[in-house]
Parts: sequence; C-alpha cells; structure tokens
Amino acid sequence: MLLSALLSAIVAVSPQQAPPSRPSLTITRAAAPPRLEDFRSGERRDGVAADAFLQREPNDLAPSSERTETYISYDSTNLYVVFVCHAKDPSRIRARMNRREAVFNDDFVGVFLDTFNDHQRAYMFVVSPLGIQLDGIISEGQEDDYSFDTIWQSRGELTDFGYVALISIPFKSLRFPPANGPRTWGISFMRGIPVNSESAFWPGITRRKTSFTGQFADLHGLENVSPGRNIQLIPYGTFTGARFLDRDVPAYDTAADGRAGIDAKVVARDSLAIDFTLNPDFSQVESDEPQVTVNQRFEVFFPEKRPFFLENAGYFQTPVNLFFSRRIADPQVGGRVTGKVGGWAVGALALDDRGAGQSLSADDPLHDDRAFNGVARARREFGDSSIGGLVTARSFGSSFNRIASADTRLRLNAQWFAQGQAAIADTESVDGTHLRDATYSANLNRSSRNLNYVLDYTDIGRDFRTALGFVPRTDIRQATQFASYRWHPKSRRLTSFGPNSFVQATWDHSGQLQDWAVRYPFSFDFKAQTGLFVRHTQSMERFNGIEFREYENLINASTSYWAWLDVGVYAATGTRPNYYPPSGVLPALANFRDAQLSLTFRPASGLRLDETYIYSHLGARNAPQTIFDNHIIRSKVNYQFTRELSLRAILDYNGVLSNPSLVSLDRTKHLAGDILLTYLVHPGTALYIGYTDGYDSVNLTNSGLVPTNTPTTSTGRQFFVKTSYLFRF
Repeated sequence: MLLSALLSAIVAVSPQQAPPSRPSLTITRAAAPPRLEDFRSGERRDGVAADAFLQREPNDLAPSSERTETYISYDSTNLYVVFVCHAKDPSRIRARMNRREAVFNDDFVGVFLDTFNDHQRAYMFVVSPLGIQLDGIISEGQEDDYSFDTIWQSRGELTDFGYVALISIPFKSLRFPPANGPRTWGISFMRGIPVNSESAFWPGITRRKTSFTGQFADLHGLENVSPGRNIQLIPYGTFTGARFLDRDVPAYDTAADGRAGIDAKVVARDSLAIDFTLNPDFSQVESDEPQVTVNQRFEVFFPEKRPFFLENAGYFQTPVNLFFSRRIADPQVGGRVTGKVGGWAVGALALDDRGAGQSLSADDPLHDDRAFNGVARARREFGDSSIGGLVTARSFGSSFNRIASADTRLRLNAQWFAQGQAAIADTESVDGTHLRDATYSANLNRSSRNLNYVLDYTDIGRDFRTALGFVPRTDIRQATQFASYRWHPKSRRLTSFGPNSFVQATWDHSGQLQDWAVRYPFSFDFKAQTGLFVRHTQSMERFNGIEFREYENLINASTSYWAWLDVGVYAATGTRPNYYPPSGVLPALANFRDAQLSLTFRPASGLRLDETYIYSHLGARNAPQTIFDNHIIRSKVNYQFTRELSLRAILDYNGVLSNPSLVSLDRTKHLAGDILLTYLVHPGTALYIGYTDGYDSVNLTNSGLVPTNTPTTSTGRQFFVKTSYLFRF
C-alpha cells in the first residue's frame, strides 16, 4: 500500500499551474480600540471577519468542532483582533497561569500575518484563554521560530460559554514595506482545542499542500499605517559572585564580576532592522535541557539560547548548517542587519570573539587575542520558491576559515519541493596547513495529509571545515530516503495511524561503505494529545576500521489526556559499539538499554512540576559485565504568581557509573541546584535573580582531589542579578 501510494504520488507530479484566487477580507478602521468587556456576552456582533473555521487536524478541512468568531480592526497605531470562542462543554477548556510562551498545552487562538504578502514567512501571535502570550516567525522550509519576541498586548477571560481574547499589535512591532496607497497582507486565524487534538483555521489550511503561508487569505483595507520611527535601546547590567573549586591548584577561589552593555536597534525603510551591540548580553539564565553525552561518536547539539543570536536567526539558515552561533563564545562589539529589500531577504552579522584567545594558555602568543566573525546572507524570493547565497568568515591570528555557499528551494507543485546547496570552504590553520574542499546537498520532498516523502543526498568533502557551522562529520556521501503514510479513520478516539520507512547509506570518498540503516516504524495518534510510536532498526556502522552490525527496538508513548498530568515514556534496547574502550583495547559491540520517563504535574493554575529521568546502560555482550550506567534526573518546579512574576527551582543529578577496565570514562556524580526569580514585564524589560550550587563526588585533601562515592563537595556556587530595560522611541 505504501509503495503503490508513493508511486502514484510521483507520477502525479505535473507542471505548476496558476494558483486559484485566494479568500479575502477587508479590514475596517476603528473609531476607538475594541474592549474585551463588549464581547463577554458571546452574542454575535456586526463586523465578524471570520467564523467558518476548518480543521487541519484531526479531520482535514472538516468544520471545526467548536464555534469561533473573529473580529479585526485597526487604527493609526495598532492592529486589533478579538476572538469569541464557544465550547459545548466550557469545563473542558484548559486555561492555566503559565509563563510567557507556554501556551500550546492549553486552549489557544492566534493570528498569522504575512506583512510582505510574499508567501515566505509570517508573524505569529498566539494567546491562551488567560491572555498568556506566544509570538514567533513562520518561514517556509524551516522550523517555526519561537525565539522571536516583540511588544504587543493581550487579554483573555473565561466566560460561561467559553472564553474571549483580545490581541493588540502595534505597527511599530512589525516590519512591512512602505506603500503610498492601500496595502494587501496575507492573514490567517487559528484556534487550538487540545482535548480534541484539534487545530482549526480560517481560511482552511490543509496538509494536502506543502506551503502554509501560501494558503492565507488576502487582507485588504490597511491605509496610512507605518511602523514609524522605531529606535530601541536595551541597556543591561549583571552582577555575579562566585565561589568555585580550582581543580588545577586544587583549592577554593572566589570571583566577583560586574558587567554592563547595551543593545540598540534602528528600523530603516520600515522593513530593515539594524542592530548594534556593545558588550552584548549573552548571559544565559535558562539551563540546557538534559541530554546523554557519554559514549557519543559525534558532537551533541545544544541549541542557542542567547538573545542577540536568537532574533531573526532564520535569515541565516541553510540546508547544511553553516552558521551555528554558539561557536562565537564571548563577543564584545558587533552589529547585524536583517530584513527585506524588494524581493530579497538579507542578513549580515559581524562580531569579535574574546573567547578564542581566552581559551589559550597565558604563554601562548595569541592569548587574549580576538577572533573576527562575519556572516552575510541574501535570498531572492519569488512565489513559494527562492534562491540565495551565504558567506561566512572567521579569522584568528594567522588562521582563517572562509565559506561561500549557494542554495535554492523550488516549488514543483502544491505537494512537491526541491532543495539544493553547494558550498566551498577555504581553511588555513595557525601552523600554515591549508585545506580546501566542498559540500553538496540535494533534497526532494513531498508533504501531504496522507503521504510524506523525502529523498536526500549529501556530499561533504574530507577537508571541508566550518569554524562557524555545525557539521559534525566529514568525508561522507550519504543518501537517505524517508516515507510515511497515514490513514485517518472516522473514529472517536484514533485520529491517524500508519507506517514509516527510513533507509540510509553512507560511503566515504574512497567508495568504502561506512554505515547503513533500515528502520520500520509505526505510529498511532489519538485525541487528547496522545500518541504511540514503535520502531525496529537494522543497521551497520564502520568505526575505527571495524564493521559493527547493530539492531534496535524502540517504543515511545505520550499523553496529555488528563488536564493535570502529561506523561511521556521512552524505552529502547539493542546493540551499539563501545566507542571509548581503555587504552590498548579495541572498540567492541555491546548491548544497550535506554529509557526515559517524563512527568508534568499541574495541581493548580500557576504551579507546574516537571520530573525527568533518563537512563542509559551499556553492557558487555559475552559476559554479565556493565560497561557504564548513566543516570540523569531533573526535578523542576515553576510557580507563576502573575503573568510577569515567576519562581523556578531545578535540581539536577548526573551520575556516570563506569567500569574503568571496559571504558575510558571517569566515574563521576554531579548534583546541582538552581533557583531563579523572574520578573518579565515584556521582552527587553526584565529582572532575574538567581542562585546555583553544584556538588561533585570528590574530596579536597592535602594531597589533592580524591574521588568519592557521593556528590557532597561543593565545586561551584554562584549568585547573580541581571536586569534590562527597553526604551522604544
């Protein structure tokens, strides 16, 4: 069935036809801003902009299970959207006092605005029934970007018929091209109903078409509006006091550090953002999510969390990740330009990096020198397609790394897109070694409600280096094919089910097969955000000249059936190599067991408790011997007093219980506590007060550090205060 459906879909690819005319609505100018109080009765009023919402999930383009009415208007400074949301059983509406952007586990409504009407990207403004905000950027061919933050206002109230919500978006918070007459934007409205696993849109947005923004309606009637003068200044200051164990001495030391800086933004021609930064705010108040990092063959990816790099990060994305901003450790001064100029999306960034020299020993001649980092990106967009280029450069002392890249994304028809990239890297190290090599990628993908298909080929040269990218593996030619098929039964509980098929093979440039994998997953999706996923994998990989034949059996289940509890369970067994045996011992195939349990409790509005346990075991195949056990436990408590004020505490434990005769891993146990008080008025204006304390399984003695069995020795203690304030003119 899957193969026949795939062949039918490929045969169906045909020359692109003229797109049908889009739905439209005309906005009215408000004599006065709308008031939420005027909609509390739930009675239908004049001026309804949209009410025929259609499901995207679980039943494609079927009428929404609940009635929603949307009103839209504007004045010289703001765009207003009011949602009146009815529910057959209002007691099933999920509405809790959450932190900003923690919206999707509750009911929610939102508006999407394609202000350039280019079918490429759109602003997203979402609110819960209590007015909790989430904003982001939708870009075709990329993951949704929830790091975008701007200033807007929202209110929400529960009612006896459901809830009402008001969104007020200042034009100053948007980017759009200048125009002398009326404007036309793309627009869509959304309602999320978690108890039904339902997402509904006006106009209807189907998964039978790949483009999301291309299915918006046209919004007419906007006149005499502009972002106006838009200058932003965000000065910030931090103070940190620390007591830590210097393992090189070893002895305790203390440090106190104060830091201040400023970020500035100027919007030019209504659509181009120019950012400057002096001693930028790169303090990270939120910790990385726990991941298993032991016995990993390749570098583990940790996403960026620093504010300066998060904004408009999508402008710099390419199929091969050539700009990974965490490579820039400690900049002092820099600038960035992002936005739209005509049909071009452009981005440029330049920063120094003090971290490059600070990481070297004091006797190194480059100690305290700085690296220079530059990135430039331009992409020409036409319809749902684009073609673009990217250049990156990093220099430090006499060394440099320079990359030039070209890429394209082409719409073949409503379901099929093709994507490709070619890049060349030129690298010279401090010792004079010079390398030059290239990478290529090609991708064909189909996205629809039933059949999804991806064919991908990547070629990365042996000497390809990217100082600013994330390319953990070189000297490969890799082909990947993925397909999935979903049936959608007319069931009260089961919303979709079906198989996946994944096949991958990798060769090096000498033609030797390095690895292959064949996976056979099957998926079930139910209402109330409940799912079950099972998978069997057969694979081979070549490591250290040895060919390892491996297998894996996996099951993953999750549910949000109960309003007060989310549950996620993951378990896998199989075989994988021991990548880091002791000196003189060859890598060998071992048995593994992985498991993860995540629980989220919401006993009261505003209170959230997250419990996570991750377990990874590696054992010898021919004897009952443990190579290592890795236990990761995180307990996280968050209480949201108001939309602005919250208190969060985290307790982390990471224990690596290794057998030194079988693996080259230190036996360690680490325990850390983390408390954070946050007062977030709006993005840019915030106060953070935090305290962290870490303990390790060592003892400080006269003869040095001695390993112990329990993490009772404090090795790092820190108190910090961070504050910032947004001035917008």
